[in-house]
Amino acid sequence: MRTLEKITVVGASLAGLRAVQSLRREGFDGEITLIGAERHSPYNRPPLSKAVLRGDDDVALPGAEELGENWLRGRQAVRLDKEGRTVTLDDGGSVAYDGLVIATGARPRHLPGRPGRVFTLRTLEDALALREELGAGHGHVAVIGGGFIGGEVASTARELGLRVTLIDSGRHPMHTGLGEAASAWLSSLHTRSGVEVVSGVRASEVEEDGAKGVRVRLSDGRTLTADLVVAGMGVLPNTEWLDGSGLAVGDGVLCEPTLFARGSSDIVAAGDVARWPHSLYGGAMIRVEHWSNANEQGALAARNLLAGPAEATGFDGVPNFATSVHGSRIQTAGLPHLGERAEVVAGTPEDDRFAVAFSRDGVLVGAVAVNSPKDLIKLKKGIAATAAWQSVYDPR
Repeated sequence: MRTLEKITVVGASLAGLRAVQSLRREGFDGEITLIGAERHSPYNRPPLSKAVLRGDDDVALPGAEELGENWLRGRQAVRLDKEGRTVTLDDGGSVAYDGLVIATGARPRHLPGRPGRVFTLRTLEDALALREELGAGHGHVAVIGGGFIGGEVASTARELGLRVTLIDSGRHPMHTGLGEAASAWLSSLHTRSGVEVVSGVRASEVEEDGAKGVRVRLSDGRTLTADLVVAGMGVLPNTEWLDGSGLAVGDGVLCEPTLFARGSSDIVAAGDVARWPHSLYGGAMIRVEHWSNANEQGALAARNLLAGPAEATGFDGVPNFATSVHGSRIQTAGLPHLGERAEVVAGTPEDDRFAVAFSRDGVLVGAVAVNSPKDLIKLKKGIAATAAWQSVYDPR
């Protein structure tokens, strides 16, 4: 372990929490300053679009007691002086460091003009505000974006007895991430569960319509009205505060395989904001926005910061995520969108239980499993081993 005295962690969500915990467990006894834009203790975001909307407020992440006294709540980093090794805060103060962990996460994409009665879902405050509206007697919710947030909100709103219209620009919801078979099945599941699915169009304009609620104009010329709109159109990494710092950014903080920021020996990044070359995919630059990635990267980035670039370990974990929609569990591993070939290797979509293997040049690059966790585990191991899918599921 090299000698560091002051480590600053910017971002107090999951990746930041894991970084602080890892630093202490690795024996770092110097000063740690944690900077967090929210005033809450670190909390679990996946329940926000499910359990919290249904009334369960238990989102605590164990370990907040390990964050120490130098935890600056409700403060945002606004500038990085890489040469002077200081982080400037939104109140004008500054924090010095000799080691820096960037874990500033991402923020939702917003509709132009941010019209009223349009909600996004990223923070606990977002979830509580949306929950209040969902319970306020509205009858119809329009969800823009059929990704995992949009799908989960649509599912929860149906559980609450609301009419739901799901608008997605793809061929089917989550078509890019799940492939044809699984996304077509998902579209069918939404429909069977009472969701009106409008695919292949974009929301071109959203505006309040007086007492009628919200009017959504679609790119094909149609118009629909709803009582409120939830926009689940993806996220943008929080890197604006790094402008002018000299740190390389581009859809995230550009990192080495070890999660050190490019050209830096004292800055690492982790979680939704980190973009790094993945060894399983020929060094392709990827950024992963899911819980398990933030959980693992936060810990490794901190360990690598202590070790230094020469002794650091590359991050090569298989990306994975899971979502629950209308009572069904959907899991992915790897990067299915990189596959040139997709094979249903277990079960059938008609039975609501199946798995799909995605391969490129004969090698597994991704997998999707619906209500089939054992198949997902098997395929994930094959992806990590860069195996041919036939060696995992013998086609005979």
